[in-house]
Amino acid sequence: MTNRLFASAGLAALLTAGAAMAQERPDLSGTWDNGGGIGFLNPQNLEGQSICVTGCPQPAAAASGGGGARPAPSLPVYKAEYQERVADLTERQVDEDPVLRCLPPGLPRLGPPDKIVQAEDEFVFLYEDVSGPFFRMVPLNAEHREDIDPSYHGDSIGWWEGDTLMVETVSMTDDTWLTDNGAFHTENLRVVEELSLTDDGALQWVATAYDPEVLEQPWRLNPRVSPHADWEIVESPPCIDRSLDHMVDDSYHANPR
Repeated sequence: MTNRLFASAGLAALLTAGAAMAQERPDLSGTWDNGGGIGFLNPQNLEGQSICVTGCPQPAAAASGGGGARPAPSLPVYKAEYQERVADLTERQVDEDPVLRCLPPGLPRLGPPDKIVQAEDEFVFLYEDVSGPFFRMVPLNAEHREDIDPSYHGDSIGWWEGDTLMVETVSMTDDTWLTDNGAFHTENLRVVEELSLTDDGALQWVATAYDPEVLEQPWRLNPRVSPHADWEIVESPPCIDRSLDHMVDDSYHANPR
């Protein structure tokens, strides 16, 4: 009887401690200014009332990594036999880029969420991107599904490692690119994201892409830091492919994420 009482008391203590730890998890909910949009269509007002459209000097916020700005890009390293293909896709980006055909960007190209809804056993990630609005469901402590076909943003599961939310995504179609520069991938792509809060309450997002069939090594993106936004996201207008026939040329837009 005494042993049972001690066992019950120990179990109760563990459950109480586990509940307390769950309540102490960081709250990632909110709208985040992740610097989304197309960088080469983000004009800047310069001194003398002039406007810079492309090749603009980097704002101070971007240099420091704050204000939702994107850091200097890192690029995936491909095995030697695939580098020519990447170069060809990069040269013909206007013809080949799936996003310019209104297709979803895929991962990790989609970047950090614009809004996060956090529940006890799942997360909802909401996005506004150039090719439309997107969402992802991330159940916690679950197994990957085996009854679904590959999709643009795959099958995601999440878990906590300390104060960092880890998200692993698999089952992605190979119809997307890793970045804006022709970085193709296979259907064996696996992406692991890490989301946490900085000391000043901003959202930090880091992603690593694993595709050993074509990549020389896992590609770990530079961290992106997104402060809380003081606005609410709204539904994006639909992406309609109706302008490409009127393009003057097929110049490549250097806009790696």
